[in-house]
Amino acid sequence: MFRITTFGESHGPAVGVVIDGIPGNLPVNLDHTQSWLNRRRPGQSGLTSPRSEEDRIECLSGLENGLTLGGPITLMARNTNRKPEDYADISRVIRPGHADLTARLKYGISAESGGGRFSARETLARVAAGSVAWQMLRRAMPDFDCCAWVQSVADIECPPQSEESLTRDMVDQSIVRCPDGEASARMAARVEEVKTAGDSVGGVIRCVVRGVPGGIGAPVFDKLEADLAKAMLSLPASKGFEIGSGFAGTRMKGSEHNDALTSIDGKITARSNRAGGTLGGISNGGNITFNVAFKPVSTIFMPQETVDKQGNPITFQPKTGRHDPCVLPRAVPMVEAMAVLVIADHWLRQRAQQPFIKI
Repeated sequence: MFRITTFGESHGPAVGVVIDGIPGNLPVNLDHTQSWLNRRRPGQSGLTSPRSEEDRIECLSGLENGLTLGGPITLMARNTNRKPEDYADISRVIRPGHADLTARLKYGISAESGGGRFSARETLARVAAGSVAWQMLRRAMPDFDCCAWVQSVADIECPPQSEESLTRDMVDQSIVRCPDGEASARMAARVEEVKTAGDSVGGVIRCVVRGVPGGIGAPVFDKLEADLAKAMLSLPASKGFEIGSGFAGTRMKGSEHNDALTSIDGKITARSNRAGGTLGGISNGGNITFNVAFKPVSTIFMPQETVDKQGNPITFQPKTGRHDPCVLPRAVPMVEAMAVLVIADHWLRQRAQQPFIKI
């Protein structure tokens, strides 16, 4: 019910999003949206792309005097620091690790300036939409919140965090967006190391969604965790998703894995959270916890064997370009936005299906 359509390419005039399905007469603060985009934008540190974009949000429709009108909301940010000339050397090449090959297989053409529609620049639109969804959910569920952080870079792990009290401000104190100081320093050093070598590195983002009441979701095909998985795997460079105990749960027995239930002040709750906040595709009232794996960035400044667009073997090494050596720090707000969008959609579904049930 909460639908978004994104538009634009990385080196086109603008990128943006059309949001449909949001109720009318809801306050939407575009300063809040801008703060979310500021966390995602490039050029934040030496560990991210040096592309300088202010990502100033513009509203083209759907809002009046800060209130939703019930129709589609169109948000846009202009691309002001385009440098298509940086990609002149790739115009004849099928780049390893990129969508150049699959774009040509599907559309018969691939963008010559960066990744075009496949570029992570498109995620600006998702983050803008996520801010609008977050503002709607906070009015419906005052305790609702969502916080993600970098759990690992390569083989460097962040120690377990307090998932009840961790905040985005705590995460943002680190340029890597890892809340543990010692692990953050090691991660930053690793990213600098691979950047100097012209290489890239991947890792894992962990996310906790708090304040979601029980009963949100659906059985069978539209399970809450299934929609979260689809949302996360739709992000550029994402390669894996696990919720709750994830793959570690495969090494446990049922007697070890089942979360024991208890009643506190008349409310049935779980004593542990190996389920990750969902059962049977529906939220159980606990924290929703999941991990998203991201591959190393595909653009590296090292020689690689590939072919040109005529299929002739060549050795390719980019001469210029502005790319993240590690996508993880900027992917944190992307993960949060996609999680919020999924929860917003399922909350609206529940509201429409069972209006007589207070949720």
